[in-house]
Amino acid sequence: MSDKQSKHHEISRTLITEILAGKFHRSNKLPSEIQLAERFKVSRPTIGRALLTLHEEGLVERRPGSGTYIVETGGKPRSSSASTRQLGMLVPNLRHTEIFETICGELANLARVHDFGLWWGDQGPARSINEPRMSVGEAEELCERFIEAGLAGAFVVPFEHQIDRDEANMRILTRLRQAGIPIVLIDRDAVAFPRRSDYDLVGVDNFAGGYLLAEHLIKLGLKRLAYVTKPFTASTVDQRIAGAQSAMLANGIEVPRDFVRIGDPMDQKFVRTITQSGRVEGILCTSDHIAAQLLQTLNRLKVRVPEDLRLVGFDDVRFANLLTIPLTTMQQPCRDIALTAFNSMRERISNPSLPARSITLRPQIIVRETCGAYLATGSTTRKR
Repeated sequence: MSDKQSKHHEISRTLITEILAGKFHRSNKLPSEIQLAERFKVSRPTIGRALLTLHEEGLVERRPGSGTYIVETGGKPRSSSASTRQLGMLVPNLRHTEIFETICGELANLARVHDFGLWWGDQGPARSINEPRMSVGEAEELCERFIEAGLAGAFVVPFEHQIDRDEANMRILTRLRQAGIPIVLIDRDAVAFPRRSDYDLVGVDNFAGGYLLAEHLIKLGLKRLAYVTKPFTASTVDQRIAGAQSAMLANGIEVPRDFVRIGDPMDQKFVRTITQSGRVEGILCTSDHIAAQLLQTLNRLKVRVPEDLRLVGFDDVRFANLLTIPLTTMQQPCRDIALTAFNSMRERISNPSLPARSITLRPQIIVRETCGAYLATGSTTRKR
């Protein structure tokens, strides 16, 4: 395929995705050829070929002297070929979780390479951590739009940090399944650990991740550990906790009843309950974000990391190596997760009768200063 051919094809797929997502629903009219040519930085003939593809798909009609209009079909594309090359992505906390930005960006690249449109819904790239998260109601509305558009499949990251998360997650997934839309869950299941839903799931081996982090601290001589998390977290966190507890037991260390500490890492009163007794030597955190918040609070409380207390996170997001004290963490293979999820989706679309599969990828520990491994040697950051 030549560059010109691939360019007009890419433009047509982008416009199809936007049409199915309802971007032009108010006027039902596409921008002019001149406007589209300026937007995509191509010639008008290239735009003309892209619009011709949309016309052949039954999505638009050209009205001489007026412009290009979306064909009214009750919210569904006239041609099934348009929707069968469209995938949806429902990620409630995309703007607030860095690993999902990377995973979803890789999914978008894979979709483009394999001639699929990818509908991100209303969740664009992150702009501010203070932006409101997608509500359950908004997610259910987006789910209905997926169904109306007749999408070929949907990648879903289940809700967490909500009391009604399990019920909400199953409502959304059941609705998609009833509409015949294949589903691939990313990162976490929709039910609490150790239960397992009957949907495909692609993520990291969280049990192994928790085990390896706790084992690393134990090898550094620590015996009194604690795990810090927030209320109503995802099933992945329960797996990490179980892994850490298993590592302690395997090394002959009793797991205290208050091993798991649930609260706000920015709350000094909560953090004092962990540090004041002096019994805790090392803290494992649900995520790098929680570890970074905890590090700030410990600094305000004059608790030195790693001299007084060791600290580790999970994810290996961009800022983990840029903190005042670089963070030891467990790296998630985001690009591999995206590739595996995309391939799983294609297999699920091709063969809907496949049994539900769980595909877990191996995480890798990244050793930096917060765990205290380099206190004696003063070594620089390196991978273990």
